[in-house]
Amino acid sequence: MQPSTLTILGYMLTSISFMFGIQLLRSPKTARTGNRVAAVGMLLVLGITAALINGTSNWPLIVPVIAVGTVIGALSARTVRMTAMPQMVALFNGMGGGSAALIAAADFRSAVGSGTASPDITWAIMLSCLIGSVSFAGSLIAFAKLQELMPGRPLTYPLQKAVNAVLLAAIVAIGVYLTVTTQPLSTNLVHDYAPLHFAVSPLFPIFLGLCVALGVLFVVPIGGADMPVIISLLNSFTGLAAAMTGFVLSNDVLIVSGALVGASGTILTQLMSKAMNRSLFNVLFGAFGSKVEATGGAAAEGGTVHPTTVEDVAALLAYASLVIFVPGYGMAVARAQHDVKELADELERRGVSVEYAIHPVAGRMPGHMNVLLAEANVPYPQLKEMDAVNPDFPRADVAMVIGANDVVNPAARNQANSPIYGMPILNVDEAKTVVVLKRSMATGFAGVDNPLFYKPNALMLFGDARSSISELLAEVKRQ
Repeated sequence: MQPSTLTILGYMLTSISFMFGIQLLRSPKTARTGNRVAAVGMLLVLGITAALINGTSNWPLIVPVIAVGTVIGALSARTVRMTAMPQMVALFNGMGGGSAALIAAADFRSAVGSGTASPDITWAIMLSCLIGSVSFAGSLIAFAKLQELMPGRPLTYPLQKAVNAVLLAAIVAIGVYLTVTTQPLSTNLVHDYAPLHFAVSPLFPIFLGLCVALGVLFVVPIGGADMPVIISLLNSFTGLAAAMTGFVLSNDVLIVSGALVGASGTILTQLMSKAMNRSLFNVLFGAFGSKVEATGGAAAEGGTVHPTTVEDVAALLAYASLVIFVPGYGMAVARAQHDVKELADELERRGVSVEYAIHPVAGRMPGHMNVLLAEANVPYPQLKEMDAVNPDFPRADVAMVIGANDVVNPAARNQANSPIYGMPILNVDEAKTVVVLKRSMATGFAGVDNPLFYKPNALMLFGDARSSISELLAEVKRQ
């Protein structure tokens, strides 16, 4: 069997492993296996790549970089807190987009300098640079917002959309110009300017700079409430950039894997937009959450909040038949998932049925609550998606909302003047008793008041979620 045939076979096996891995990621029960399958495929293609470049003299440069990157990646994955997982996902995704853009930039210099530049190669280079740079810069802004290095609210300024439109038009114009008019340069000129790398085309670094600027301006006006959608969208951008780079390098597995990531990210983006009952255009350009908006709910009408105590809630839990935990970002911040699992175990020992209600956009990244609860070894059958768990709320004795806000706001159902009207929510207000764990009466990311907190069947347990859950556990054990 010829080496070229072996390479093609390896690429096919890698592509199949990526497809199968993504398929397994559809269920929390098989997600870990899916990650392992995809990782094996990645290891295989890295081995093939190493074999193909075996004759290179650049190993002294390649090996140290791989070693450093491996150490950084391993340490980051092992030490990052689950509450910071969205930030890490955004950062790693940005690195992928930036890598695709840098590879395309190097290919542009090589193609122009060697005299092999042609429109059928240059167009893919331009797209890879554009999409990869936007993903890189946008992911860094998303990281900064999630890490609270910059305000999480939308940052807007006059004529913002017009500025972005002009910037995009300039990028397209320069990209088309470079694609159509780039000509091979003389050997002497290339040799003289080779240390400058981009001197072969003075417009190219301008093109790259504008692409990065577009990435920054693209994400800055998007608020924290929409970060799950944006992370998913930027992930699809990275996949598309990788696919474009695959066309430049004539690498089939890069094209396939990039297309898979791009397609799956796009589908997930659409599903999450649908889960919020908003169009993707509104998510990107609506500056949602830029100001606090009143909903005309119970707070505006002088509604009454019903504070409660640990002792009262513990009695409700201890003698309930069905308890549904509703996790939100507040649980992630408090790092209370392990304590919630301990409380659930204690309730189950007393014969109480326990479920977990998972809203598609709860938290700050797709599947954030699933990841947190999986870390605490919550049984997969107990994790119920919104459509599956909503019919269970009317028969639940207690619905315990832990740091969730907008995803349980009944204003989305019955207040047409609310900014979140029409957004599918978890119907926790239909439970016999709702216990809400919050630090204060502050609004969620959407910046709207929640009438749930003023309903007669809603009890507010104020304080840090982790401390409250620990106290509830101790009190339930005393019942």
